[in-house]
Amino acid sequence: MAQVQRETRNAKRETSVLSSSAEFWERENLSPFAVRSSESRGRARPEEPCSLRTCFQRDRDRIVHSKSFRRLKHKTQVFIAPEGDHYRTRLTHTLEVSGISRTAARALRLNEDLAEAVSLGHDLGHTPFGHMGEEALSSSLKKRTGRVFEHQKQSLRVVKHLERQGMGLNLCFEVEDGIINHTGPEHPSTMEGRIVRLADRIAYINHDIDDALRAGVIGARDLPEKEISMLGDTCSRRIDTLVHDLVETSSGTGEIRQRPDMKIAMGRLREFLFKKVYLGSVASREMGRVNLVVDNLFAYYMENPRLLSEWTGAGGNEIAVKVTDYIAGMTDQFAIRTFKEIFLPRGWEEGE
Repeated sequence: MAQVQRETRNAKRETSVLSSSAEFWERENLSPFAVRSSESRGRARPEEPCSLRTCFQRDRDRIVHSKSFRRLKHKTQVFIAPEGDHYRTRLTHTLEVSGISRTAARALRLNEDLAEAVSLGHDLGHTPFGHMGEEALSSSLKKRTGRVFEHQKQSLRVVKHLERQGMGLNLCFEVEDGIINHTGPEHPSTMEGRIVRLADRIAYINHDIDDALRAGVIGARDLPEKEISMLGDTCSRRIDTLVHDLVETSSGTGEIRQRPDMKIAMGRLREFLFKKVYLGSVASREMGRVNLVVDNLFAYYMENPRLLSEWTGAGGNEIAVKVTDYIAGMTDQFAIRTFKEIFLPRGWEEGE
């Protein structure tokens, strides 16, 4: 018995050393501009520290193991319910943002674990059908309440109130701050969160062009010649150019920056995407269908709130909030299947 007790004490001591050594490494090696895990502003509900992982590593793991993260694999990035194997989904977009964020954070000696946690959680609140779904859900909500839907706020709501049957993931302040401010008027309070904000844009601008080319929505000759010449003629070259610029321009400044001409070029590619892809003829044709599905589902569940999961809407008792939570959490295929089951007649089967 005494031997077992000694071994147990030794094991606890060793794992404690592992945790403290990770924090020691951060103190000795990270930039003065980085957030050290030992200096985190903490969680809404205090917890015992983990003996193996820093607080930001734990947040990363909680996000990856969440239901909302798994659903991202069946949510649209640009093209609705894509059947081709090589189109991006919301999950592959998230992983690309994570890769860019980690690369930049490591190069700038910032907290890579914090950047990774923010990037993996930034789109958890996105709707089915991509940005068209977000616009449709916002329209349905505004028509009934006067409020609009914003996916970054919904992402924060997911991790604070909806995951774990209403308990939330209880993430650190810095991770939640990076998630809600990855887009919109406010900027994250940390350098790591600001990296994710820019990495998100770098990723989607370039991989959405790649997917649009693959789908035949645009041709290579349609791309803005000056910007492509400056940034690169392939998706990977453009991302490489922009990430190198981010690191070189930001190094030692205490800010996340881009060279002015790079920022302008990236902005023009984004404008091109909105004109030719996001608001182009193909998107316009699908927008009416997305509105039809989302608004009818919204109306149906407003009239039948008893059909919603019992923990949907935690942190807000208004029926419109619960309906918004439910629809925002749907995947493309689940939303389409649910619409068919509710609104389309079923064929008669033998034996019914």
